[in-house]
Amino acid sequence: MIDGPVCIIPARMASSRYPGKPLEPLLGLALVLHVYERCRLYQGFSEVVIATCDDEIMQAAEAHGAPAVMTANTHERCTDRVQEAIETRYPDMPGDSVVVMVQGDEVLVSPEMIADVLKAQSRTGAPVVNLGSRLTRTEDHDDPNTVKVVAGADGRALCFSRAPIPFRNRGEDVPMFQQTGIMAFTHGFLKQFAELPQTPLEIAESVDMMRVLEHGISLFVAFTETQTIGVDTPDDKARGEEILAADPLTERYLSLS
Repeated sequence: MIDGPVCIIPARMASSRYPGKPLEPLLGLALVLHVYERCRLYQGFSEVVIATCDDEIMQAAEAHGAPAVMTANTHERCTDRVQEAIETRYPDMPGDSVVVMVQGDEVLVSPEMIADVLKAQSRTGAPVVNLGSRLTRTEDHDDPNTVKVVAGADGRALCFSRAPIPFRNRGEDVPMFQQTGIMAFTHGFLKQFAELPQTPLEIAESVDMMRVLEHGISLFVAFTETQTIGVDTPDDKARGEEILAADPLTERYLSLS
């Protein structure tokens, strides 16, 4: 029986930009296991579970003592993998239960980020909430690997794009935020989302949250000034490893001595 939100970490070896990245070691621990341990630092989860379609990740999770669920290898979107994991592990989960998805490459996820997303979900009652984190480098704003997000004054998402939005033509001090792989859903919405047809902008941008907006469903963004990195390239790994080494949270689950 679950008595609070659950966290699902989807991970697969066949990344188009960085194959095998979930098991790439950072400071001696596999990337996906950093994400697992950092999610466990949030005290409000009933359980943190890795969802994968790969035997290698399943074996690494089991060797580490991390709960894991094997899913199909046909999912195009991580949300579909999360939905299958929920149906497998929690078949009786009520529709209003909250599921937090943390993608397996969000190596700098923190308890504060998770709390921000859950507070926004509780405050708005939205079926889905994303975390948006501040971009400080224009090269990240221009990078198509980084999904940018803009929102209205109430925090309701307006658009996600791999293009640099908002436009910086009038200066370099425009507010720039990226979508992170930290999201809260109601279980009922996860089921609904899996049944919605894909949409033109979702396909063009390769951003599944555009499906939500294009179907007219409210999606809120919780913004943070804290730096995050999704590890999409070897350069991201090197940068993430450097930040991890200096992050006090890392010492809470990994001996750096």
